[in-house]
Amino acid sequence: MKPLRSIPAVQPQPPVPKLKPPRRRSPPAAGGPSPMTTPGAAMPPSFKRSSPRKKQRPRSRLLAADFAAGEAEAARALVAARSTPSPLSPPAVSPHSPACVALPREFFEVDALDLAPRLLGKLLRRDQVVLRITEVEAYRPNDSACHGRFGITARTAPVFGPGGHAYVYLCYGLHMMLNVVADKEGVGAAVLIRACAPVSGLELIQQRRGQQTEKPILLTGPGKVGQALGLSTDWSNHPLYTPGGLEVLDAPEPENILVGPRVGIEYASPEHVMAPWRFAVAGTPWISVPKNTLRPR
Repeated sequence: MKPLRSIPAVQPQPPVPKLKPPRRRSPPAAGGPSPMTTPGAAMPPSFKRSSPRKKQRPRSRLLAADFAAGEAEAARALVAARSTPSPLSPPAVSPHSPACVALPREFFEVDALDLAPRLLGKLLRRDQVVLRITEVEAYRPNDSACHGRFGITARTAPVFGPGGHAYVYLCYGLHMMLNVVADKEGVGAAVLIRACAPVSGLELIQQRRGQQTEKPILLTGPGKVGQALGLSTDWSNHPLYTPGGLEVLDAPEPENILVGPRVGIEYASPEHVMAPWRFAVAGTPWISVPKNTLRPR
Protein backbone atom coordinates (compact mmCIF):
# COMPACT_ATOMS: atom_id res chain seq x y z
CA MET A 1 0.00 0.00 0.00
CA LYS A 2 1.15 3.50 -0.87
CA PRO A 3 1.34 5.83 2.01
CA LEU A 4 -1.26 8.71 2.07
CA ARG A 5 -0.13 12.16 0.74
CA SER A 6 0.15 14.59 3.51
CA ILE A 7 -2.04 17.74 3.15
CA PRO A 8 -0.21 20.93 3.97
CA ALA A 9 -1.67 22.97 6.73
CA VAL A 10 -3.60 26.16 5.67
CA GLN A 11 -1.77 29.28 6.69
CA PRO A 12 -4.01 31.96 8.20
CA GLN A 13 -4.32 35.19 6.06
CA PRO A 14 -3.48 38.51 7.62
CA PRO A 15 -6.48 40.74 8.28
CA VAL A 16 -7.34 43.37 5.59
CA PRO A 17 -6.68 46.82 6.94
CA LYS A 18 -9.69 49.15 7.05
CA LEU A 19 -9.46 52.24 4.83
CA LYS A 20 -10.11 55.52 6.50
CA PRO A 21 -12.50 57.95 4.76
CA PRO A 22 -10.82 61.01 3.19
CA ARG A 23 -10.63 64.03 5.34
CA ARG A 24 -12.86 66.92 4.35
CA ARG A 25 -11.03 70.14 3.87
CA SER A 26 -12.56 73.19 5.43
CA PRO A 27 -12.98 76.23 3.12
CA PRO A 28 -10.08 78.61 3.16
CA ALA A 29 -10.33 81.66 5.33
CA ALA A 30 -11.19 84.99 3.74
CA GLY A 31 -8.17 86.24 1.89
CA GLY A 32 -6.48 82.81 2.06
CA PRO A 33 -5.28 80.71 -0.87
CA SER A 34 -7.81 79.06 -3.12
CA PRO A 35 -7.89 75.23 -3.09
CA MET A 36 -7.31 75.40 -6.86
CA THR A 37 -4.06 77.28 -6.51
CA THR A 38 -0.71 76.28 -5.29
CA PRO A 39 0.34 77.83 -2.01
CA GLY A 40 2.80 80.58 -2.62
CA ALA A 41 1.59 81.22 -6.19
CA ALA A 42 0.60 84.75 -7.24
CA MET A 43 -3.06 85.54 -6.56
CA PRO A 44 -5.18 87.29 -9.20
CA PRO A 45 -6.16 90.85 -8.30
CA SER A 46 -9.57 91.22 -6.68
CA PHE A 47 -12.16 93.70 -8.07
CA LYS A 48 -14.73 95.51 -6.03
CA ARG A 49 -18.11 96.67 -7.50
CA SER A 50 -18.28 100.46 -7.44
CA SER A 51 -22.10 100.54 -7.50
CA PRO A 52 -24.59 98.23 -5.85
CA ARG A 53 -25.90 95.38 -7.98
CA LYS A 54 -29.19 96.30 -9.69
CA LYS A 55 -32.02 94.20 -8.54
CA GLN A 56 -33.53 92.35 -11.49
CA ARG A 57 -37.31 92.33 -11.63
CA PRO A 58 -39.11 89.30 -13.00
CA ARG A 59 -40.13 89.60 -16.68
CA SER A 60 -43.80 89.30 -15.81
CA ARG A 61 -43.52 92.33 -13.54
CA LEU A 62 -41.74 94.29 -16.28
CA LEU A 63 -44.51 93.52 -18.76
CA ALA A 64 -47.15 94.47 -16.21
CA ALA A 65 -45.39 97.78 -15.54
CA ASP A 66 -45.15 98.58 -19.28
CA PHE A 67 -48.83 97.77 -19.76
CA ALA A 68 -49.81 99.99 -16.82
CA ALA A 69 -47.70 102.85 -18.22
CA GLY A 70 -49.37 102.48 -21.62
CA GLU A 71 -52.82 102.51 -20.06
CA ALA A 72 -51.97 105.65 -18.09
CA GLU A 73 -50.68 107.40 -21.23
CA ALA A 74 -53.83 106.47 -23.17
CA ALA A 75 -56.00 107.79 -20.34
CA ARG A 76 -54.11 111.11 -20.31
CA ALA A 77 -54.49 111.42 -24.09
CA LEU A 78 -58.24 110.75 -23.84
CA VAL A 79 -58.67 113.40 -21.16
CA ALA A 80 -56.70 115.90 -23.24
CA ALA A 81 -58.79 115.14 -26.34
CA ARG A 82 -62.01 115.63 -24.43
CA SER A 83 -60.84 118.91 -22.93
CA THR A 84 -59.74 120.31 -26.32
CA PRO A 85 -62.68 121.65 -28.36
CA SER A 86 -63.06 120.15 -31.82
CA PRO A 87 -63.31 122.48 -34.85
CA LEU A 88 -66.73 120.90 -35.45
CA SER A 89 -67.97 120.85 -31.88
CA PRO A 90 -71.43 122.47 -31.50
CA PRO A 91 -71.64 126.01 -30.15
CA ALA A 92 -72.21 126.62 -26.46
CA VAL A 93 -75.70 127.92 -27.28
CA SER A 94 -78.10 125.56 -29.03
CA PRO A 95 -78.72 126.63 -32.65
CA HIS A 96 -82.44 126.16 -31.99
CA SER A 97 -82.36 128.44 -28.94
CA PRO A 98 -83.72 132.01 -29.15
CA ALA A 99 -80.30 133.13 -27.89
CA CYS A 100 -78.76 132.00 -31.20
CA VAL A 101 -79.70 134.97 -33.39
CA ALA A 102 -79.46 135.63 -37.10
CA LEU A 103 -76.71 137.93 -38.31
CA PRO A 104 -77.76 141.52 -39.06
CA ARG A 105 -78.04 142.79 -42.60
CA GLU A 106 -75.02 145.06 -42.17
CA PHE A 107 -72.82 142.00 -41.64
CA PHE A 108 -73.23 141.05 -45.32
CA GLU A 109 -72.89 144.52 -46.88
CA VAL A 110 -69.12 144.32 -47.35
CA ASP A 111 -66.78 143.27 -50.14
CA ALA A 112 -67.07 139.58 -51.01
CA LEU A 113 -63.39 139.06 -50.13
CA ASP A 114 -64.08 140.38 -46.63
CA LEU A 115 -67.36 138.51 -46.20
CA ALA A 116 -66.08 135.09 -47.30
CA PRO A 117 -63.69 134.36 -44.40
CA ARG A 118 -66.12 135.93 -41.92
CA LEU A 119 -68.77 133.37 -42.92
CA LEU A 120 -66.55 130.46 -41.82
CA GLY A 121 -67.85 128.95 -38.59
CA LYS A 122 -71.27 130.56 -38.96
CA LEU A 123 -74.42 128.41 -38.99
CA LEU A 124 -76.96 127.76 -41.74
CA ARG A 125 -80.38 126.81 -40.39
CA ARG A 126 -83.46 125.58 -42.17
CA ASP A 127 -86.15 123.70 -40.19
CA GLN A 128 -84.35 121.20 -37.92
CA VAL A 129 -81.22 121.06 -40.08
CA VAL A 130 -78.28 123.16 -38.89
CA LEU A 131 -74.94 123.21 -40.72
CA ARG A 132 -71.65 124.85 -39.83
CA ILE A 133 -69.97 126.60 -42.78
CA THR A 134 -66.46 125.19 -43.31
CA GLU A 135 -65.53 126.27 -46.86
CA VAL A 136 -66.47 129.21 -49.12
CA GLU A 137 -65.40 130.99 -52.31
CA ALA A 138 -65.59 134.72 -53.03
CA TYR A 139 -66.84 136.10 -56.37
CA ARG A 140 -66.40 139.82 -56.95
CA PRO A 141 -67.72 142.27 -59.56
CA ASN A 142 -65.61 142.37 -62.75
CA ASP A 143 -64.52 138.82 -61.87
CA SER A 144 -64.30 136.67 -65.02
CA ALA A 145 -65.53 133.70 -62.93
CA CYS A 146 -68.55 135.50 -61.43
CA HIS A 147 -72.06 135.15 -62.84
CA GLY A 148 -72.38 138.91 -62.53
CA ARG A 149 -70.00 139.33 -65.48
CA PHE A 150 -72.99 138.76 -67.79
CA GLY A 151 -74.88 141.67 -66.28
CA ILE A 152 -78.43 141.46 -64.94
CA THR A 153 -80.40 138.58 -66.46
CA ALA A 154 -83.36 136.53 -65.29
CA ARG A 155 -80.92 134.03 -63.82
CA THR A 156 -78.31 136.38 -62.35
CA ALA A 157 -80.60 139.13 -61.06
CA PRO A 158 -80.38 137.92 -57.42
CA VAL A 159 -76.58 138.45 -57.47
CA PHE A 160 -77.24 142.17 -57.86
CA GLY A 161 -79.72 142.20 -54.98
CA PRO A 162 -79.13 143.45 -51.43
CA GLY A 163 -76.30 141.97 -49.38
CA GLY A 164 -77.42 139.12 -47.15
CA HIS A 165 -79.90 137.65 -49.65
CA ALA A 166 -79.64 134.13 -51.05
CA TYR A 167 -78.69 133.35 -54.63
CA VAL A 168 -79.52 129.74 -55.58
CA TYR A 169 -78.87 128.48 -59.10
CA LEU A 170 -78.99 125.07 -60.80
CA CYS A 171 -75.61 123.71 -61.92
CA TYR A 172 -75.33 121.07 -64.67
CA GLY A 173 -79.06 120.54 -64.34
CA LEU A 174 -78.46 118.60 -61.09
CA HIS A 175 -77.04 120.61 -58.20
CA MET A 176 -78.55 123.49 -56.26
CA MET A 177 -75.74 125.91 -55.40
CA LEU A 178 -76.23 128.25 -52.44
CA ASN A 179 -74.58 131.68 -52.54
CA VAL A 180 -74.73 134.56 -50.07
CA VAL A 181 -75.01 137.92 -51.83
CA ALA A 182 -72.32 140.37 -50.71
CA ASP A 183 -71.88 144.13 -50.74
CA LYS A 184 -74.49 146.77 -51.54
CA GLU A 185 -77.43 146.32 -53.88
CA GLY A 186 -76.46 146.55 -57.54
CA VAL A 187 -72.78 145.58 -57.07
CA GLY A 188 -73.07 141.97 -58.26
CA ALA A 189 -70.92 139.94 -55.83
CA ALA A 190 -71.52 136.77 -53.83
CA VAL A 191 -69.93 134.05 -51.69
CA LEU A 192 -70.45 130.39 -52.68
CA ILE A 193 -70.94 127.92 -49.81
CA ARG A 194 -68.70 124.99 -50.81
CA ALA A 195 -68.81 122.73 -47.74
CA CYS A 196 -70.39 122.40 -44.31
CA ALA A 197 -70.36 120.16 -41.24
CA PRO A 198 -73.57 118.83 -39.64
CA VAL A 199 -74.61 120.29 -36.29
CA SER A 200 -78.14 118.92 -35.96
CA GLY A 201 -80.77 117.14 -38.06
CA LEU A 202 -78.39 114.42 -39.24
CA GLU A 203 -81.15 111.93 -40.05
CA LEU A 204 -82.95 114.44 -42.29
CA ILE A 205 -79.65 115.37 -43.94
CA GLN A 206 -78.96 111.70 -44.70
CA GLN A 207 -82.49 111.25 -46.02
CA ARG A 208 -82.20 114.22 -48.38
CA ARG A 209 -78.74 113.18 -49.50
CA GLY A 210 -79.65 109.50 -49.87
CA GLN A 211 -76.54 108.47 -47.92
CA GLN A 212 -76.52 106.78 -44.53
CA THR A 213 -73.10 108.03 -43.49
CA GLU A 214 -71.57 110.43 -41.02
CA LYS A 215 -68.36 110.91 -43.00
CA PRO A 216 -67.35 114.24 -44.59
CA ILE A 217 -68.46 112.98 -48.01
CA LEU A 218 -71.98 113.82 -46.82
CA LEU A 219 -71.51 117.60 -47.07
CA THR A 220 -68.20 118.37 -48.82
CA GLY A 221 -69.35 119.99 -52.04
CA PRO A 222 -71.68 122.90 -52.89
CA GLY A 223 -74.30 120.67 -54.51
CA LYS A 224 -74.38 118.46 -51.40
CA VAL A 225 -74.99 121.47 -49.16
CA GLY A 226 -77.94 122.60 -51.27
CA GLN A 227 -79.38 119.08 -51.28
CA ALA A 228 -78.96 118.67 -47.50
CA LEU A 229 -80.88 121.91 -46.93
CA GLY A 230 -83.58 120.90 -49.42
CA LEU A 231 -83.11 124.05 -51.52
CA SER A 232 -84.47 125.03 -54.92
CA THR A 233 -84.16 128.16 -57.04
CA ASP A 234 -87.29 129.43 -55.28
CA TRP A 235 -85.02 130.37 -52.36
CA SER A 236 -83.22 132.99 -54.45
CA ASN A 237 -83.74 136.55 -53.12
CA HIS A 238 -84.63 135.16 -49.68
CA PRO A 239 -83.17 137.40 -46.92
CA LEU A 240 -80.86 135.29 -44.76
CA TYR A 241 -80.94 137.78 -41.87
CA THR A 242 -84.64 137.37 -41.05
CA PRO A 243 -85.82 134.73 -38.55
CA GLY A 244 -87.53 131.67 -40.00
CA GLY A 245 -87.04 129.86 -43.27
CA LEU A 246 -83.38 129.83 -44.31
CA GLU A 247 -81.07 131.96 -42.16
CA VAL A 248 -77.42 132.50 -41.23
CA LEU A 249 -76.80 132.43 -37.47
CA ASP A 250 -73.92 133.93 -35.55
CA ALA A 251 -71.26 131.59 -34.13
CA PRO A 252 -67.57 131.79 -33.15
CA GLU A 253 -65.03 132.25 -35.91
CA PRO A 254 -62.35 129.57 -36.44
CA GLU A 255 -58.88 130.19 -35.05
CA ASN A 256 -57.04 129.29 -38.26
CA ILE A 257 -58.05 129.63 -41.91
CA LEU A 258 -56.74 128.08 -45.12
CA VAL A 259 -56.68 129.87 -48.48
CA GLY A 260 -56.19 128.78 -52.07
CA PRO A 261 -57.42 129.17 -55.66
CA ARG A 262 -61.06 128.51 -56.46
CA VAL A 263 -62.27 125.24 -57.96
CA GLY A 264 -63.64 124.57 -61.46
CA ILE A 265 -63.14 128.00 -63.04
CA GLU A 266 -60.69 127.08 -65.80
CA TYR A 267 -62.71 129.22 -68.21
CA ALA A 268 -61.77 132.42 -66.31
CA SER A 269 -58.77 134.64 -66.98
CA PRO A 270 -55.42 133.43 -65.55
CA GLU A 271 -55.31 136.14 -62.91
CA HIS A 272 -58.71 135.07 -61.58
CA VAL A 273 -57.98 131.34 -61.87
CA MET A 274 -54.98 131.68 -59.57
CA ALA A 275 -56.50 134.25 -57.19
CA PRO A 276 -56.55 132.87 -53.60
CA TRP A 277 -60.25 133.52 -53.06
CA ARG A 278 -61.12 130.13 -51.60
CA PHE A 279 -61.29 129.97 -47.79
CA ALA A 280 -61.64 126.97 -45.45
CA VAL A 281 -61.50 126.13 -41.76
CA ALA A 282 -58.12 124.67 -40.81
CA GLY A 283 -57.98 121.36 -38.97
CA THR A 284 -61.31 119.93 -40.14
CA PRO A 285 -61.96 117.05 -42.57
CA TRP A 286 -65.18 118.73 -43.78
CA ILE A 287 -63.52 120.35 -46.81
CA SER A 288 -64.11 119.53 -50.47
CA VAL A 289 -61.41 118.44 -52.89
CA PRO A 290 -58.83 119.39 -53.91
CA LYS A 291 -57.26 120.01 -50.49
CA ASN A 292 -53.62 120.12 -51.58
CA THR A 293 -54.06 123.61 -53.05
CA LEU A 294 -54.96 125.13 -49.67
CA ARG A 295 -52.33 126.88 -47.53
CA PRO A 296 -52.41 128.62 -44.12
CA ARG A 297 -53.61 132.18 -44.38
